[in-house]
Amino acid sequence: MNAAPEGGVRSAMYRPYTLVAELTYLCPLRCAYCSNPLDYARHASTLDTTTWIEVLRAAETLGVVQLNLTGGEPLLRKDLEALVAEAERLALYTNLITSGIPLSRERLRELRDLGLDNVQLSIQDVTAAAADRIAGRRTFQRKLHVARWVKELGLPLTLNIVLHRENLDHLEEMIALAVELDADRLELANTQYLGWALLNREHLLPTREQLARARALAAAARERLKGRMELLFVTPDYYVETPKACMDGWGRRFIVVSPDGLVLPCHLAHTLPGLTFESVRDRPLGEIWRDSSGLQAFRGEEWMSEPCRSCDRRAVDFGGCRCQAYHLTGRLTVTDPACSLSADHGLIEAARAAVPAVPADPPPALTYRSARLSAPRS
Repeated sequence: MNAAPEGGVRSAMYRPYTLVAELTYLCPLRCAYCSNPLDYARHASTLDTTTWIEVLRAAETLGVVQLNLTGGEPLLRKDLEALVAEAERLALYTNLITSGIPLSRERLRELRDLGLDNVQLSIQDVTAAAADRIAGRRTFQRKLHVARWVKELGLPLTLNIVLHRENLDHLEEMIALAVELDADRLELANTQYLGWALLNREHLLPTREQLARARALAAAARERLKGRMELLFVTPDYYVETPKACMDGWGRRFIVVSPDGLVLPCHLAHTLPGLTFESVRDRPLGEIWRDSSGLQAFRGEEWMSEPCRSCDRRAVDFGGCRCQAYHLTGRLTVTDPACSLSADHGLIEAARAAVPAVPADPPPALTYRSARLSAPRS
């Protein structure tokens, strides 16, 4: 990998607009596609309230206008109200990304009154049995109650449904459920096969035929519901010709701060070897954003090899996902194998070819996210 130029010169080109605050890796769900790290028991120490408030203030100074409060499950933080109140004081648009478990109507009302702007609620499927199988816990009916509370309290509701082989054929019912719940936005996001999802890829990756049907249904529903509900359908990387720009490009517009304080370009960047990511416990966020060697590593184009270096899309997809490139090939600087021009694209083709045409009956056993972590500190 080529050495990065001086941080101040290059980082002046980049202004972050979203802070993704991963408040904890704890979660009452055990979803089989969870993006939490496989070794997250090593990350049990979490930032305290004072440090998180310092992070919010520093992010606003850098130009951040949107705050995503996520995890794990951010509701497990007892200081969530204090963080929402500080975000309101800073005029940040605050989005709570949650499973809804645990949540009471009274706590949601308090969060709204403190300045919460939006709730993004995850739902795994359209029936209790199917949804609870993926989540590893009985939660479906509770989530429906939470969705109704959000609307009753006058908050915008985003439903997020992660798509995969077991639920992709239920897309029409998913859209109907979103309409019934009066969702303002429906995000139909196909699984990104990293973390726990990569472990379960052989059971979750859909067929091309499933995906084609679902894409057509989503496109028709988007037109039908225009003006009533925004509908987003995200195609999985394994069925594209060119890769997507992960997080709008490495260290360009998003700051992710992990529960233990690491400043990252994306949720799983700390799983990449040979990179150094600094903690807000040791250095101010603004200095890390400008000068961190980890954030500088894949900014710009200097690091690129062929075919990325001469590709017309190099400033569009930025070589694709660095985490996907590494976890599939064992190398950091290669083109994302999702790209049809990648020398490693055969890895993607082989995974697609291995998808069974007929679903297994009974469904295969899934590897669930481990739940072993100590209680969060707040």
